[in-house]
Amino acid sequence: MTRSLAGLAVIVTRPARQAQRFVQLLQDHGATAIAFPTLAIEPVTLDDTQRRACMLDAFDWIIYTSANAVEQSIPQIGRPGKSRVGAIGRATARALADARIAVHAVPEAGSASDSEGLLAHPGLAGPGGRRILIVKGVGGRDVLRAGLAARGAEVSTAEVYRRIRPAPSRQALDELGRANEAGAVVATVTSSEVLESLLEMVPAEHYPWLRDAPLLVPGDRVAAEARRLQWRGPLLVAGSAEDETMLAALRSWSAGNGLAAPA
Repeated sequence: MTRSLAGLAVIVTRPARQAQRFVQLLQDHGATAIAFPTLAIEPVTLDDTQRRACMLDAFDWIIYTSANAVEQSIPQIGRPGKSRVGAIGRATARALADARIAVHAVPEAGSASDSEGLLAHPGLAGPGGRRILIVKGVGGRDVLRAGLAARGAEVSTAEVYRRIRPAPSRQALDELGRANEAGAVVATVTSSEVLESLLEMVPAEHYPWLRDAPLLVPGDRVAAEARRLQWRGPLLVAGSAEDETMLAALRSWSAGNGLAAPA
């Protein structure tokens, strides 16, 4: 393993549990990873009526929109038996595999790991007349449900968790301050919601340098939102929010800017 990111501090804003793998990858490549979760995951308990509406084998497809959706749904509605299963990205597919659930559709290589990527999968090209359950968090984008419904599917949703904004720990705030004093810093976000939460949690008057730092984002949509929210620093645009894709974009930028240490 090369230490291609030595000398670089990377702010990781994912929820704590979801950040662990990316933090380890960063450390393996020599970066200093600063865990600064801007969202936390809280379970949503389904009532009896909602559980009955989510009898999995009554659906032709069950689609999970995140690893959190997998983790939070199994204790409440179990695992699919006869239904086919879709995952919105590779991280979600890994969570399903870990839960011993076979996956039949995931965005193909080269596609974005998001709603649009899954809608492009051939297995979901003609879902007319099929019953589909989307297992997800509260709120979020409606692209997947709307896209499947427009193709003639009968779509239901099960919201099994919500995202909440945690209070930043004193330790995390101190590490953030020290990172700026130490040298090169890159912030990373995996969605517009994560970015908005970061900006709310880190007031500009206390961290005036943050909006001028490079920001690693997953795709043009989040990049456009960053500019709308007046992020001034360079935007590093990865192809998706997958750990390896984000890491590759960061390594490419680091090498191009002369920040990488010798291998």
